[in-house]
Amino acid sequence: MSADLTLDLEARAHSEHAHELRLWLRLLTCSQLIEKRVRTGLREQFDTTLPRFDLMAQLERHPEGLKMKELSHRLMVTGGNVTGITDQLVAEGLVERTGVDGDRRAFRVRLTPCGHTAFAEMARQHEQWIVQAFEGLSPRDLDNLHRLLGKVKAHQLEIG
Repeated sequence: MSADLTLDLEARAHSEHAHELRLWLRLLTCSQLIEKRVRTGLREQFDTTLPRFDLMAQLERHPEGLKMKELSHRLMVTGGNVTGITDQLVAEGLVERTGVDGDRRAFRVRLTPCGHTAFAEMARQHEQWIVQAFEGLSPRDLDNLHRLLGKVKAHQLEIG
């Protein structure tokens, strides 16, 4: 999404719209701007994509590896998407596939040592981009925002 289109999401709201709608559009715009920064940084600094980063992040949390179906579920994408990304990462030596005992059709995917090293570097930089995104807020502002968004989240879980 272009920066102009992203900014227009919030600009579409007018003072006669519900305050909650304007707040939602501001949250969405902030989220999209931060995500754009992360996507750009991953592409420019690591020649990778956010979906590849996300897949590697899942594997980092599970050193024993995950089955392809588990990855698909955790990433909320189709098996075909996971297969394509995994194929790329295998070709680059960042992940490896191993068979699953008792199931000839299933594969477990895990980071290689090279993959662990590459992901650790990307994760450190990713964290810095997120920290930079919130640099304009004081520690108290950050605590308040976290607390308030927690209330929104809890309410959604209650009604959802």
